[in-house]
Amino acid sequence: MAQVKNGDKVRVHYTGKLLSGEQFDSSAGREPLEFVVGAGQMIKGFDAALPGMAVGDKKVINIPATEAYGEKDDNAIIEFPKENVPADMKLEPGMQLNLTNQHGQPFPVTVSEIKDDVVILDANHFLAGKELVFDIELVEIV
Repeated sequence: MAQVKNGDKVRVHYTGKLLSGEQFDSSAGREPLEFVVGAGQMIKGFDAALPGMAVGDKKVINIPATEAYGEKDDNAIIEFPKENVPADMKLEPGMQLNLTNQHGQPFPVTVSEIKDDVVILDANHFLAGKELVFDIELVEIV
């Protein structure tokens, strides 16, 4: 039976959870996720789990933050002047926003804190600093 190797295009079903058991993503009810193993399209720990699997194999993997979305980066905490926030926008901690960088590309941020003169925004990926658990099932080697 064929086993996955780097460079293979695969299709997998997955469920991603935090250590607490809280689910943050799943392919259930959707088409399987398709990607090329070892091409850098997936987080490192997910990619590394596929080689050696055969169609129909299932596994549960734990991925440390360093092999997932990295540790939280203090440089990704932004102090945004309140005067630049539209007057009619009601901000609340936990709110998701999109800002635009100097190249015109949007990037997501989360409102962390609202102070008198600035809004503290966190541009870290929402899973940064977290260990992840994935249930993976290899559906197909394309």
